[in-house]
Amino acid sequence: MSRSVIETVLGGFVLIGALIFLIFSYTKGDAGTVSGYKISANFSKIGGLKSGDPVQISGVKVGQISDVGLNPQTYLAKVTMEIDPNVQIPDDSAATINSQSLLGGLALGIEPGGSEEMLKEGGEIQYTQAPQNLEELLGKFIFSMQDKDKKEDGAEHPSAAPSPDALPTDPAGTEPVKAETPQSP
Repeated sequence: MSRSVIETVLGGFVLIGALIFLIFSYTKGDAGTVSGYKISANFSKIGGLKSGDPVQISGVKVGQISDVGLNPQTYLAKVTMEIDPNVQIPDDSAATINSQSLLGGLALGIEPGGSEEMLKEGGEIQYTQAPQNLEELLGKFIFSMQDKDKKEDGAEHPSAAPSPDALPTDPAGTEPVKAETPQSP
């Protein structure tokens, strides 16, 4: 009987600890909603950006993604975001999609421009940059190294195609044609 009471009390402590951890994580994790004015940006790729991801300026959260959809006229990904009303964004700002950490997670970063005009409700950021895809970059690097190795290997083998600067041969293909040197009169 005493064993079940101890297990029950211990289980209660574990549940209370888990609840405290969740509350702490929620308050410190900036998971709250941001309400403010809505602006948008169009990207060729969004790389997994989704609603609720943060919008940052210089690493400081100033808003969050409210919607991600497809622009039916341009077939670009249209990202709508809510920006804190206390933060004004110049209309010549640029938007990029960045990794939050090595473990994953994306954030939309805004690099403010120098314009005197600010984006208003429903405004659109014109300058955007899609995220870099690590797999694509690695693939390009690996294939470029393979092509380089093939070219180096091909020059060393006698069966390889002749280089463009090799001497041309006569029509019979037996003797190299010697370049004639111009003679002065």
